[in-house]
Amino acid sequence: MQNYNILVVDDDKAITDAIEVYLTNEGYNIFKAYDGLQALDVLQSENIHLILMDIMMPNMDGMRATIKIREEKQLPIIMLSAKSEDTDKILGLNFGADDYVTKPFNPLELIARVNSQLRRYAMFSPLKEDTNVISIGGIELNKESKEVFVDGTNVKFTPLEFKILTLLMDNPNRVFSIEEIYERIWNEPAYSNVDTVSVHIRRIREKIEINPKEPRYLKVVWGIGYKFENH
Repeated sequence: MQNYNILVVDDDKAITDAIEVYLTNEGYNIFKAYDGLQALDVLQSENIHLILMDIMMPNMDGMRATIKIREEKQLPIIMLSAKSEDTDKILGLNFGADDYVTKPFNPLELIARVNSQLRRYAMFSPLKEDTNVISIGGIELNKESKEVFVDGTNVKFTPLEFKILTLLMDNPNRVFSIEEIYERIWNEPAYSNVDTVSVHIRRIREKIEINPKEPRYLKVVWGIGYKFENH
């Protein structure tokens, strides 16, 4: 049986704890977040297969988080909300959700919907055992073990360096602005903190590039930002 990872996102900790009990008993691995920004952070570091997403949350609500997630990922998203009006259900589905459960919900119904969505996901997008490993050129990054190998050598990275490198390698050849990198990794507005990103990029280059001044992988796109080039 596939060992699925489920992310439960709700600002009510009693609800996330209850769902964790229900789904852990079904054999699922549970990760928890309490707003949309925390959910995005978990998705950067963990291999999540399904999301249970509340709508009304502080900082970033479930609708905006779903839109953001859909820019990159197609994993199943089940909306959770105390609202039962059809318009809210339609809105959630239009924003990219796959299903909708109204709170308070029957635990057996929730489990059935989770099982159904995961069966469908496995059928149309078979999960591979190596989904935690990104390999580009001589760089291999393992999301689960938090290890990076450069030409076969295990190189140590700080947690922030690892998260930046994961973001860039997960999206090869895509250019990220310095502001976007900061906001994704630190989960707060960039303001005047963009120099922090440049410092971390320089340290990453020193660890993965033969010649950091003439990088092969982590390249600057002048006036825009950085990208990890897939040769």
